[in-house]
Amino acid sequence: MKGIVFTELFDMVEEAHGYAAVDNLIRNCKLSTDGVYTSVGTYPSSDMFVLVGTLSEQLSTPIPDLLFAFGGHLFHTFTQKYQSFFQDHTHAFDFLVTLHDHIHVEVKKLYPDAELPNFEYQRANNQYMEMTYTSERKMSDLANGLLHHCLGYYDHRFKIEKENVVKDGSVVLFKISIL
Repeated sequence: MKGIVFTELFDMVEEAHGYAAVDNLIRNCKLSTDGVYTSVGTYPSSDMFVLVGTLSEQLSTPIPDLLFAFGGHLFHTFTQKYQSFFQDHTHAFDFLVTLHDHIHVEVKKLYPDAELPNFEYQRANNQYMEMTYTSERKMSDLANGLLHHCLGYYDHRFKIEKENVVKDGSVVLFKISIL
């Protein structure tokens, strides 16, 4: 997992709860790096699961809710750091269909070892689209947070239905309706 995901998780915790909460989180986790991450490094995804699990306990917040909130935080970060990916689109669906074949290709150029989720799309029109998320990490709640904030970024009123295609959450179908 790319280090930016770890550093952004720490940024989110610090923004909401202060640096002491980040320090406390790191001290209470057994991590492969002892809590040291750089945004361009690559680290075991198991560290992220340890961090999120511990944070869930510390904040008494369910893991799906934390991942959803983190997806929103990441989306905001991406819009600030990578504006060019977003500025050429006026509709969320136009942006979303670029994820796998454009944005992830660019990410792979920069970080060949990046392990990215796969997205497949079926777009009926500008009011309805289905996205299938596939990842062995099973972090669809993070993807859901990203999707919600993406649709909000483009000022859409929307509804998202999330359905596990595979029981373990490695394949998830998002049914997105623009209202």
